[in-house]
Amino acid sequence: MPENETLSVLLSSDLRDRLDALAASSNRPRTELVTEAIDHYLAYQAWKLDRVREGIEAADRGDLHAHDQLFAELQDRYSASTAEKKPG
Repeated sequence: MPENETLSVLLSSDLRDRLDALAASSNRPRTELVTEAIDHYLAYQAWKLDRVREGIEAADRGDLHAHDQLFAELQDRYSASTAEKKPG
């Protein structure tokens, strides 16, 4: 089991109050919520950096797409998804 360490963090009173409210409503300790939040944040940042690196590598290989082509594809996707949501 990994060794736990103490980390002190200064929180605004508003953030602390929100954390306390969530802890009370979910019946979970603040420490557990903070640890989970940090874990999710770090995982998301690692995922995002991987996507940026992939994009840079693709650009370095010359694997690029024209702006007009991407815009048209996004417009088609948006149009298709909003058409599906309309009652008909």
